[in-house]
Amino acid sequence: MNENPSTPLPKELIELGNQRWQELQSHEQFSADFEMFEEQIKMAFSLSEFISEQCIKYPSWIAVLFIEKLLFAERIDYQHKLTQQLAEIDSEAVLHQKLRQFRNFHMLRIAWRDLLNMQSIEDSLAQVSELARQLITQTNNRLCQLLQPQFGLPEGEFGPQPLLILGMGKLGGGELNFSSDIDLIFTYPAVGVTSGGKKSLENQQFFTKLAQKIITALDQITADGQVYRVDMRLRPFGDSGPLVMHFDAMEDYYQEQGRDWERYAMLKASILNQPCPYTKQLSDILQPFIYRRYLDFSAIESLRSMKSMIEQEVRRRGLTNNIKLGKGGIREAEFIVQSLQLINGGREPSLKVQSLQLALSELVNLQILPAQSAKDLQHSYLWLRKIEHCLQQFADKQTQVLPNSHIDQKRLLYVLGMTEYEDFMQHLAQHCDLIHQQFSLLVKEDPALQHDIADEQQQGAKDLWQLQLNAQETQSILNHWHLADAELVTKRPIGEDVHQQVSAFKQDLTKQRIGQRGLTTLNNLMPVIIHNILSSSANDHAELFRRVLTVLHAILGRTAYLQLLYENQAALFHLVKLCAASPWVTEQIARFPLLLDELLNPISLYQPVAFNQYADELRQALLRVEPEDLELQIETLRQFKLSQQLKIAASDISNALPVMQVSDHLTYLAEAIIVQVVDIAWQQMVVKHGVPVCDTQGPKNIQNKGFAVLGFGKLGGWELGYGSDLDLVFLHNCDGQQLTNGKKPIGATAFYIKLAQRILHIFTIKTGLGLLYDVDMRLRPSGHAGLLVCHVNGFATYETENAWTWEHQALGRARFILGCSELQERFSAVRLTVLSKPRVLLELANEVVSMREKMRAHLAKGDAENIDLKQDAGGIADIEFIVQFMLLAHTSDFPSLAKWPDNVRILADLAALSLMTKTETDTLSEAYLEYRNYAHRLALQNATMAAINPSIIALQTKVKAIWNKYLT
Repeated sequence: MNENPSTPLPKELIELGNQRWQELQSHEQFSADFEMFEEQIKMAFSLSEFISEQCIKYPSWIAVLFIEKLLFAERIDYQHKLTQQLAEIDSEAVLHQKLRQFRNFHMLRIAWRDLLNMQSIEDSLAQVSELARQLITQTNNRLCQLLQPQFGLPEGEFGPQPLLILGMGKLGGGELNFSSDIDLIFTYPAVGVTSGGKKSLENQQFFTKLAQKIITALDQITADGQVYRVDMRLRPFGDSGPLVMHFDAMEDYYQEQGRDWERYAMLKASILNQPCPYTKQLSDILQPFIYRRYLDFSAIESLRSMKSMIEQEVRRRGLTNNIKLGKGGIREAEFIVQSLQLINGGREPSLKVQSLQLALSELVNLQILPAQSAKDLQHSYLWLRKIEHCLQQFADKQTQVLPNSHIDQKRLLYVLGMTEYEDFMQHLAQHCDLIHQQFSLLVKEDPALQHDIADEQQQGAKDLWQLQLNAQETQSILNHWHLADAELVTKRPIGEDVHQQVSAFKQDLTKQRIGQRGLTTLNNLMPVIIHNILSSSANDHAELFRRVLTVLHAILGRTAYLQLLYENQAALFHLVKLCAASPWVTEQIARFPLLLDELLNPISLYQPVAFNQYADELRQALLRVEPEDLELQIETLRQFKLSQQLKIAASDISNALPVMQVSDHLTYLAEAIIVQVVDIAWQQMVVKHGVPVCDTQGPKNIQNKGFAVLGFGKLGGWELGYGSDLDLVFLHNCDGQQLTNGKKPIGATAFYIKLAQRILHIFTIKTGLGLLYDVDMRLRPSGHAGLLVCHVNGFATYETENAWTWEHQALGRARFILGCSELQERFSAVRLTVLSKPRVLLELANEVVSMREKMRAHLAKGDAENIDLKQDAGGIADIEFIVQFMLLAHTSDFPSLAKWPDNVRILADLAALSLMTKTETDTLSEAYLEYRNYAHRLALQNATMAAINPSIIALQTKVKAIWNKYLT
């Protein structure tokens, strides 16, 4: 392509050629015959270090090139020559050496002919590609032969199965760069086992072993260099995928998970092996993935996305003067042709070719591209490819960047027939402008729609997701957000942590069945998420990244949720806000992504329903479920609990609710669920067994089931927290053992036991939405040894005659949850009777203190740095025991003390009755509420212990003083 062959060789290159010639003369294998070709050898030496180094290392190659006239041959049969070279090889070490020497000699010849303009760039591209094809396929064949004696061969329907190798990119298109790496994909026809060897292997193992050996043979660097750098990242699932995949698995991958960029990549894929029935099978699998049957204009949008990522990469890496990736470069020319192939290839089979030049010709024939446009595009493309080859042939280095070196600039100008570098740059600009104009016409770029890259934060968010960055580059981008506070928390630069998380998340994507639509949505969504995270007021942005990515990981396979977040920026904002505030909320959303629906209405999100509306809201939700559909009823209960609990937590996080109202909401929510669970279980029992028939009351019914639920502990005291279990006791009042009146009659006691079992089953069965509540039944009469349901008379007898003092303490926090008025009256009477029982204060104090000490010894987990808010001295349990002691000590004289089951109102009554001073009850109430507030906050942080701080210590000190006054 030297348009001016008479251009003189620059002085600097003449001197360099003379130096290298002298080095060759000093070699012991120098031949006087070389002097006949001295001028041409000097010129080649001056233009390429690669040529001079190889010739000086192997002077005999000069004789082959000139004396055997191989340099002047138009075509070389690489297949025949390499077959001869490898015919007698019986070891991998010798194979490695022969492959490298064969590659270096023939690349030397190609570079010589190119730089001295003895052949066209089209011929050069074809020769480099064919040489690579033979080196790869014959390496495959020879290594397979070496493995055969030991393992035999995999057999298939058309005879021995081969390892088929897909050459990707320019290798597949027959237009390989001079110093390119090679992108390969390995595949084989079908599963099975080898036969005919000393030891059988599964086909997967055999072909994996063979593939590993091929990569080593080509990629390993030895004294002779390497054959090619082998890149396997284009295979299904990338680096995390199997090295080799059989046809069925490959077909499944591309049908279910193939990405748009993989269509572009696969368009140039060529099966390097010789044609056979297996190669046709593979081609039939790949064609439907690459080409659509209709005009596929979605390829343009994919092109825009890929081009945008390349431009960001060029800008971020500072890749100036890059003739491949820059504006109007080689990549844009390739994109033009590939896009038109993808758009039209499904309807025009002649476009299903890998070669850019063949595709251009067909686009003209089909009148898809004007002839002049195609001619101009091809001319500029080949001119850039000539430059690319020159740059790489100077030193056998993979580069597409214009040289800074004065010597390399002179070399480039000489090969191109130019004298001034400014003239070259003008020519380059003209060619790039031409390509870019055609590219812009294709993708219809509208400057008004281009994002303003002046906003460094927004652009940085895009770069963090779209580019392959290292930790240092990540930190440089994060500096735009001034996140110094986060570094104080993590004790290290945040960039390292964020880089690891984003990289790991990207790696996980390759293992997920997300689909193209989901991937497109995710790629649009991620920069927005990253910007939201880094712009938030979180204390630890690296931790916030971890939490939000946890949620995203949970919804990768659910494109609808990805679209929800992308299309509803408010929902995304609230997701980030909630994740920043609470790892517990993060965990809930990640486990149950349906909670994302609640983010769509921030007004209701931060305003839980009124206390008395939970029952009605749940009832309405269940009305939409068929009564016979138990599975959907159970799921509806869980969904209702999760969504309402999220609203309570959101209000709590935003400080819209005081601590007592948080507990009230959680408690009323639980009560509404208990009522519906009992009704569902009752209906199931009635359908199967009918209703119990009692001696004095007759048949029971839905309004009067003869069944009651008592709530103890936190449920009884309206003090439920996030994740609290339910302390329940079941009672009934059905006398006699008459049978139920249904299809399968059973006795009344058996009915109520089965009813209780059914209730517990509904509460505790694990579904996709988790369990409803953990239920603790240990406070029923006789604990684990007692019946699940106790007759109210038996309950009264046990509590008045057999219960321990600690059980009486527990009864102080018991409350009637549901049941008929008769049972409620009986329970209230029993509770008042037990709490009003006269007691000897000293004995009562000893029993209470003894129980408290046992609890503390077994349960307290505080240490020198952390406080167990419940069990440590001066904590929640001490306050509860003080209240319970006062309740048991004084209810006999003041029955009104038994009115309430919650500590705060009992404390208020103790002050009103002057049983404790107002200062003491205020102190205990303040401490109790403060501790519970801490506990709520800890629950939202997935923590159990509070760090020691002066505020908590002050509260503990005050509570201990009151404890000592009344209980020691």
